[in-house]
Amino acid sequence: MSAIAHVAAMTPVLPGSVDAAGQPATLGVLGGGQLGRMFVHAAQRLGYFTAVLEPDAQSPAGQVSHHHIQTDYNDPAGLAELANLCQAITTEFENVPAQALQTLAQTRPVAPGAAVVGIAQNRIEEKAHFVACATVSGVTCAPYAVIETPAQLQAVLNERAYLLPGILKTARMGYDGKGQVRVKTAAELVAAWAELGSVACVLEKMLPLTAECSVLVARGWDGQVVSFAPQLNVHVDGILAVTHAYEGNMPAALATRAREAAVSIAQHLGYVGVLCVEFFVVDDGSAHGGLVVNEMAPRPHNSGHYTLDACDASQFDLQVHAMAGLPLPQPRQHSPAIMLNLLGEVWLDASGQRREPDWTAVLSLPGTHLHLYGKLDARAGRKMGHLTVTGPDVASVKGVAQRVAGLLGLPGLDVG
Repeated sequence: MSAIAHVAAMTPVLPGSVDAAGQPATLGVLGGGQLGRMFVHAAQRLGYFTAVLEPDAQSPAGQVSHHHIQTDYNDPAGLAELANLCQAITTEFENVPAQALQTLAQTRPVAPGAAVVGIAQNRIEEKAHFVACATVSGVTCAPYAVIETPAQLQAVLNERAYLLPGILKTARMGYDGKGQVRVKTAAELVAAWAELGSVACVLEKMLPLTAECSVLVARGWDGQVVSFAPQLNVHVDGILAVTHAYEGNMPAALATRAREAAVSIAQHLGYVGVLCVEFFVVDDGSAHGGLVVNEMAPRPHNSGHYTLDACDASQFDLQVHAMAGLPLPQPRQHSPAIMLNLLGEVWLDASGQRREPDWTAVLSLPGTHLHLYGKLDARAGRKMGHLTVTGPDVASVKGVAQRVAGLLGLPGLDVG
């Protein structure tokens, strides 16, 4: 039995089916961003109708869904309409109110559930979970301390100074490097906590990192689990820039350990849906380095977008299968791949004025797969799309990815 709750089996929602009233099988998603958009595309490809609950009238997912319920995530009428339309419901980002998922779960299967999403929303609870399942997963998180009160802050200064230098992170609402401050000294820690509003935080000890990787796991209502091989990730200013997905991207023993740890974490949670677990590779003096779990995302993940083009089943296909109660095929990667994240800067010149990227030159290169998210307002740091390069071998993929990076104004980005 899981650490959260036993999840009962559900009657599968079959693709293309209709109910007694003639209504088509419909899958719902809370959130209208690009992850929701790609989920909608995967569901529609199987013949499902889709419904999106999202307040933004121009949301990427709302643009392509059969139904767009334009309301707040906690709106009772909107939630009731979503439940009435759909046979199963998921979420596309972890900061959707857990209470909304709990409300929906009273009448519909919801995957992932509110309890699991609630853990991922709070770094304090998330780290406690990683520690609790470390004996099973074999991997734990970096040394850390919880800081919620001035007394806890003082205790860290007096008794746990070994956590410095470290990274102070807000317990809630932090992503893409937001809500994080690097601190080297006691004085910097005190100032950083005040700068973050003296809200609940965790202080993590900075470790000698050599790489970052992530593992995508899909788990069904019946406990069936499948996973993708680990992908190696490069971040710039806290935002994912490049994902390397091919055999040999990291030592085989380390990759196996990361994959097994991610599956153990999903099993311990009793998770249903697609889960991404992010890891740090640290220099611990061993031949290949040690593994430390960083955080988890209860949804498909930016680092898994390459699966759309390099695998026979993408992370979004598995999200649909898991929530609908369908069998989970073990995905097979048929091509080495490198994924480049496309931020708003690609559309901006040196003076900040909009320019159109040279898509003609980019798309003339072999193995390029462009995915834009339907966002019209290009802003620095905003995720506008991604581009995956696939090919017959790793060398050719790296060569094309480097050329793409140059054409899109990303010189110096390490894709080699």
